[in-house]
Amino acid sequence: MEAIKRFGFGCMRFPVNSDESVNYEETEKMIDYAFKNGVNYFDTAYVYHSGKSETVLGSILKKYPRESFMIANKYPGHQIVETYYPEPIFLEQLERCQVDYFDYYLLHNINENSISVYKDEKWGILDYFKKQKELGKIKHLGFSCHCSVELLKEFLDYCGDSMEFCQIQLNYLDWTLQDGKAKYDLLTERKIPIYIMEPLRGGKLATLPESETKKLNALRNGVTPVEWAFSFLLNLPNVKMILSGMSAFSQVKENIEIFQKYQPLNEAEVKTLFDVAEKLKDSVPCTGCGYCLKDCPQGLNIPFMLSIYNDLKIQKAVATRIRIDALPEDKQSTACIGCGLCAQNCPQKINVPAELNNLSAILKSMPTWAQVCEERNRKMNEAK
Repeated sequence: MEAIKRFGFGCMRFPVNSDESVNYEETEKMIDYAFKNGVNYFDTAYVYHSGKSETVLGSILKKYPRESFMIANKYPGHQIVETYYPEPIFLEQLERCQVDYFDYYLLHNINENSISVYKDEKWGILDYFKKQKELGKIKHLGFSCHCSVELLKEFLDYCGDSMEFCQIQLNYLDWTLQDGKAKYDLLTERKIPIYIMEPLRGGKLATLPESETKKLNALRNGVTPVEWAFSFLLNLPNVKMILSGMSAFSQVKENIEIFQKYQPLNEAEVKTLFDVAEKLKDSVPCTGCGYCLKDCPQGLNIPFMLSIYNDLKIQKAVATRIRIDALPEDKQSTACIGCGLCAQNCPQKINVPAELNNLSAILKSMPTWAQVCEERNRKMNEAK
């Protein structure tokens, strides 16, 4: 497949005005340029830009023949709300986007919090969207996730036969940091095509330290960090779509040029990217051996929390915060009493109580998932 056909326009980060409303003229310029240069996959969601992402996208794309573009949208079962009946939201999304059907539709953000909502027969979410697919209102049904490999497997065991694609966060840093390789391998084994979000890790991979840039320049001089990041993903055969959320016309132009001139990476280049990733991590060297667990009087899942800490050190992402908030309060890092038994058992000699205290400090500086949802719901209501 031509590389440009694997480039999708993420509609989460449209340019905005001073009042946070979407800058329609600039967004239209970006989308029109992308469309005219071969980009025809547009990924939006109910909560993006407080609901205005769908509206703006639909208004801009309506001038093109419906069969010439593809819209991916999502059901927000990960949000904390009072009810999760899917039909009112789905019908509203069709109206906002000014279409009769969605080419791709996802159950949004399967995680440790939301999986119970998606599996709850009271709401009938999966059955409803399977029915919409039968009716032609959805062409391809899939899901996105920010979760462990174990939870991904649980969800696939539950309804993988109904899922036609999966959208995950993946890049050469998260190949190991978020068990990206294991997720890629699992989905590939299940014959589920992979769609990518966060290819630049929230901008972390868009600029690199000079020492790491020199390593890469020794292999291909003049290749930008952004190009290296996209090329890594284009090298993976089961990656069918790579989304980029762009907020400036220059980003659209640069990204399209990268996809148009893509050259496959060789083994040495991929290895060097993994070496660069290790330098970027600054991780607590937890191997997940579990020796710290046997004597913990609080019964804390220490390896899990250290993996979350390593992730948050790179980027304070809400999607990562959700996974901690799914734990009972007495099983979170703040429940550590500092006894030090875990540190005594750790083969890596990690000062576990100190690192859990550091994790607690980061979490304290961030809003909880409940607070994020409350604010999103407030803005959505104001925008209506």
